[in-house]
Amino acid sequence: MASKTTTGILCFAGGALAGAALGLLYAPEPGTETRSWLSYQLEKYRSVLADLTDSLVTSREGAGQSYAKSEGQRVISDAKSKAEQLLGDVDQLINQINSRKGA
Repeated sequence: MASKTTTGILCFAGGALAGAALGLLYAPEPGTETRSWLSYQLEKYRSVLADLTDSLVTSREGAGQSYAKSEGQRVISDAKSKAEQLLGDVDQLINQINSRKGA
């Protein structure tokens, strides 16, 4: 049950992030300002997510290995990889938009 819930939350968060990114890219502000702001925000949240996952993993490493702990680490690892993939997709989208602007 937790796996379906976690997957649902990650899918919702990914869709919300992608929708927000697309909305910002089509905002009335000039594209350069929007892309610059979006890149800054993505980098900020990427570092926050990396710090959070690292602190969660390292804070739990001292305790004995249990099923709950290993399952929690798996969920954190999955969430981190999916977030990195989503950020990569957004970066790719930004690069595509930049290349269309330059062409």
